[in-house]
Amino acid sequence: MNDVLDHAERYECMTCGHEWPKDAKPEAQDAERVVKDAYGNVLADGDIVAMIKDIKLKGSSDVLKVGTKSKPIRLVDGDHEISCKMGGIAIGLKACFVKKVTA
Repeated sequence: MNDVLDHAERYECMTCGHEWPKDAKPEAQDAERVVKDAYGNVLADGDIVAMIKDIKLKGSSDVLKVGTKSKPIRLVDGDHEISCKMGGIAIGLKACFVKKVTA
């Protein structure tokens, strides 16, 4: 991961500004991971999501606007649970910034 800043007591994501302590314990690998959107809907690989708030991408002048829909998502391990393309940009997102789009 090259978009994470390493501070003395914490890590910081350069994309969204999220911070977490260095001593955070990883989740148990035995338990199946459940990723939920901002409204509590369970997400799965291949779902389509939409932004629920504007997010400025750090290091650029691009903004992901409310309602921007993704291509089918892929769930990944790590702090940013969703890997997808939005507006032609490959990006990692936190699930709390999106809602599941139903067809």
